[in-house]
This record gives sequence, C-alpha cells and structure tokens, in this order.
Amino acid sequence: MNFCLLFPPAVAAAGNNKMSSQPGQEAPPSAADFSAATISKKALKKDARNAEKAAKNEEQALQPAAAAEDPFAENYGDVLPGEILPKAISGEPWTKVGHLDEAAVGRSVLIRARAHTIRPVGRKMAFVVLRQGMSTVQCVLVVSADAGISAQMVRFAASLPKESVVAVEGVVSLPKEDLKSATQEVEIQVRKLYCIDRADPNLPITVEDAARSESEFVRAEQTGEKLVRVGQDTRLNHRVIDLRTPANQAIFRVQYELENKFREYLSSNDFIGIHTPKLISGSSEGGAAVFKLEYNGQPACLAQSPQLHKQLAICGGFRGVFEVGPVFRAENSNTHRHLCEFVGLDAEMEIMENYFEVCDIVDGLFVELFKHLNDKCKKELQTINRQFPFEPLKYLDKTLRLSYEEGITMLKEAGTEIEHMGDLNTEAEKKLGRLVREKYDTDFFILYQYPLAVRPFYTMPCYENPLYSNSFDVFLRGEEIISGAQRIHDPELLAKRAVECGIEKSSIESYVRSFSYGTPPHGGFGVGLERVVMLFCALNNIRKTSLFPRDPQRLVP
Repeated sequence: MNFCLLFPPAVAAAGNNKMSSQPGQEAPPSAADFSAATISKKALKKDARNAEKAAKNEEQALQPAAAAEDPFAENYGDVLPGEILPKAISGEPWTKVGHLDEAAVGRSVLIRARAHTIRPVGRKMAFVVLRQGMSTVQCVLVVSADAGISAQMVRFAASLPKESVVAVEGVVSLPKEDLKSATQEVEIQVRKLYCIDRADPNLPITVEDAARSESEFVRAEQTGEKLVRVGQDTRLNHRVIDLRTPANQAIFRVQYELENKFREYLSSNDFIGIHTPKLISGSSEGGAAVFKLEYNGQPACLAQSPQLHKQLAICGGFRGVFEVGPVFRAENSNTHRHLCEFVGLDAEMEIMENYFEVCDIVDGLFVELFKHLNDKCKKELQTINRQFPFEPLKYLDKTLRLSYEEGITMLKEAGTEIEHMGDLNTEAEKKLGRLVREKYDTDFFILYQYPLAVRPFYTMPCYENPLYSNSFDVFLRGEEIISGAQRIHDPELLAKRAVECGIEKSSIESYVRSFSYGTPPHGGFGVGLERVVMLFCALNNIRKTSLFPRDPQRLVP
C-alpha cells in the first residue's frame, strides 16, 4: 500500500528522519506528531466522503451503460409513445385475469392490466398484483438467468407507479401458500414486463382507499389505525379512478344486465325498440321542471320523458314499444334518489280490456329481472356486498297489488298522519314499504288507482269514479321506482285535462291533434334505471349507480 495515501508527505518525511537518526529505537512522539495525526484523520474522513460522492456520480453516469449491458434488457421497459406493444412480445393470445385458474398452470400467458400493488423483496425479488376489472392476480419476479430476469428488471418493476397499465408475459403456477391479496388462486412467474402507460405517482385518490368497506373503518377505530375515507364529492371529482374499484365495476355490470334483460323481455312480448326526440317544443310532464333552451329562434326544452312520442308511436300503428334513453328533469332536488339526467326505461302498449294488462307486463318483467340478476350476477353482487353490505331483495313470484285506499288504510292504522287523496311523500313511502314487508314478506309491490289530482294530465280518469285514475306506482324497498297508467286517447278530454293542469295548449297542439286520427286505448310506464339498480343493491345514493352523475350541483366530469 502506498504510504503517502495514508499520511500527508510532511508526516511521512518526519517519520523517516527519526528512524534513520536512531536505528532500532522508536522515537518518542512529539507535539508535531500529534498535530499531524489529527490532521491525517480529518483528511481521511474528507477523502472518504469525496470518494463516496465520486462513486455515486460514477454509478449514476454508468446507469444507462449498465442497462445497455443487461443481457435481458429486451424483456422489460417502457414502450415508446405511440407503440401499443413491444416487438419482443411473443404473440401469445391475450388472457383475461378472471379466466386464470388451476387449469392454466404451466401455460404461458400474456396479460395487460393495471398495477394494483407493488412489493419489492430485497433487490432480487418483487411481487406485482395486476388488476383487470374485478379480478386480480399476483405476479412474481425473481432474478434468474434461466428465466431471463435481471436485478435491473426487478428494480424496474418496483419503480412502477400504481395504476400504470402494464403488459406481462409469464408462466402460470400454483403458489406455495393460499393467496389473500388476489382474487385468483394462481400466480404468474414473470418472463417479460412492459409499461404501456405510466400513471401519475401522485394520484388524488387511490383505488385501495376508495374500495374500503365500512367494516374496515370500524376495525381501524378499534385498533387505532388511521385509514383514509374518500368522500362522495371527492370520488365524483375523480370518477375515472373511483370507477376502478371492484364494487363500481360490479355495479355497472349489474346495470348492463338489467338494461339488457329489459330489452330482451319486452322484445319477446312483441314490443319493438324506438328512439324518441329529446328536443321538444313543450313540457311532456307538466310543471316547471324543464330545461328550457332556444331552438333555431323558437322556444324549446329537453324532454322530461319520452311520454308524448311513445304514445304517438301507438297512434302510428305500433302495438307495443319501448325505449332506453336519457331523461331530463330540472328539479332542484339534492336528495339521495334524484338526478337531473338519468336513463329512462319506458314502455307503451295497446290495452285490450283493462289497464291491469300494463301491470301484468310490469309484474312479469320485474320478477324475470330479479331472477336474472340473482342468477347471472352472483359474482358481481358478492363483490358489491363486500364493500356495501345488503340483504337480498325479497319479492313474490306473483307481485302483490294493493289499491291506493288499502295503502292509506295501512298507514293510518299504523299511526301515520297522511292527507287523504294526496300523493305519498318519501316518509310515507318508506313506512308503507316496511308495513308491506312485515305483512306480506315482500320488498316489491304495486299500488294502483291513485287520485286523479296527483297524476299527469294525460292520465285516464277512472270510469267508475272520476276522482281516481287508472294509474299505478311500483315500490322497491319502500321507494317508488315506476309510475304507470292508462293514457287518455280522446283528444277533447286530453285538451281539457291539459288546461286543468296548467299546460299551455299551443305547446302540445300537434300531440293532441294526433289522437283525432283514430287511436286505440293504451297505457304504459316509465322507470329510472339508476334507481332500480340502487334499490336492488340497497345502495344509499343514486350517484353510485350513475356513471357520471348530473345533479343540481354537478356538470363535470
């Protein structure tokens, strides 16, 4: 070792002189020696710090070169802008995470999903849980020349921000222990890993926080753990992240199945699907709850329902029609069940003998819907239940029907003060729902023959007693989801009722005139898609079942 690297030249020279003047004897240390030794220790520390700094700079400078020298560099990395898939990918068919099971063990698979969680274990191993819809799978990276995985590749995986979109190629295997961090009971031994799109590492909310159930917060309070609670407005402000939670993925799959079954059932009963205009000249429901606008120099509004035009379709010769489309209500109702824009499920049909024929369609449709959802959406309902626990809906194979008078009597006998011949308010609806469940063991029932005064202008008065109407409402878990009735098909009576209800006659002139060309008796109903899903799953707010809700306070995103 070079002596001069350990001591300054002056100290080295002094030592040599002492040794030559008295051979065989060690010279006693002088004050200068102590001073020199002190200086040498300081210099050593300084040199060490400089050397460490230089080493770090050298390491950073050599990183690109090191990556280039990695023999497995082609097996990982960020794709170039505009590149969908790296050329190094083998061309295996894409596999869905939810399809991975023991039957796939030993097979090479190719998956694209989001990085849900990332956990490095030292420098030679990392776990990456991938999420695709409601399904998750654990991926394992272990440094191995045989597998083509380097320490740099493990480091790359550990550096990925959560929610980044990645493509993984690997071999399916069985884990040594049961997995609690993923829905799939197998794992993937990674061979290639590419980042398709990096997420911002500073997300405004995390999927993990947004997916927590109330029971998790209760346990956290008991143990003193602090968890982030994501509020509703925060969720809706960052809806694209909130929608990624398993429960939300499940909610909108249930909604799709409900809408699809609605179409299927009515189609099988000789209804056809139609599309009615959403820009109309006047109110379709009466009242002031309309969004007004100017249409090429003339006043117009957004349709409150397809009511008028689906009736015109019956006038036009169709015996039964239905529509799935947007409905607009300019109501300043900031409640758990109201929206300014929602998806309406509407139907209209000829009546041959009695308006209860419409009730029969509602009965058959919804009993079929409930059975379909319970059978087809078992996994989705279980997923929703984990975050938002609820009791399964109770319903009868033949839907219970009560008259309005019977409902009022039940409420009064239970001590509820209610205005006779008036509409039911929210509190009365919920109370009646509880009473019906206790007495008839069902959450779903029809209340018919409402007072005419509380129904829209186009509702047919009851022939036997014109104070009542040929109308009905349908209730689910104590909340109204459907309003239906026989419609007035006589133009003179229709015009008279419009005036009585404050509808400007000129705004519906063409609608009224259409019934003078010969129209069969007919009736129908309308239901809000979001409200049905909300109540079927016993959720506490309709905004949970609207993809991007529009209420009196929200117009974005």
